[in-house]
Amino acid sequence: MTKKYDKEFKLQTIRLIEEEGKSIAQVAREMGLHQNTIYRWIAEYKQDGHHAFPGSGQLKPEDKALRDLQKRIRDLEEENEILKMAKHYFAKTGADLSIHPRSPLQAPCREDVHCFSRIQKRLL
Repeated sequence: MTKKYDKEFKLQTIRLIEEEGKSIAQVAREMGLHQNTIYRWIAEYKQDGHHAFPGSGQLKPEDKALRDLQKRIRDLEEENEILKMAKHYFAKTGADLSIHPRSPLQAPCREDVHCFSRIQKRLL
């Protein structure tokens, strides 16, 4: 089973090499680590700086932004499918889809609310 090391331990190991000038082989022996593990930690640190080693369950900021955008896309695609179903429903029933002339601040008229609740019940 692979050992898990926290962010602070990894940063401390890198500091021993970069600031104190110890060799990777020496630090590996002192810490009981494989040299390749330390090389990988150094590469991650050089690539991501302070965002390296985010920890279990955490994401780097750019990965989190990507995940959030992908979720937004899924949500919008789902909303689009619902609207397509509503369009087909109205086309089958011959309902009038004309827009009532009223100001954007005005509450929806009674017919709009009733029609929307029918669509919502049918889709759910």
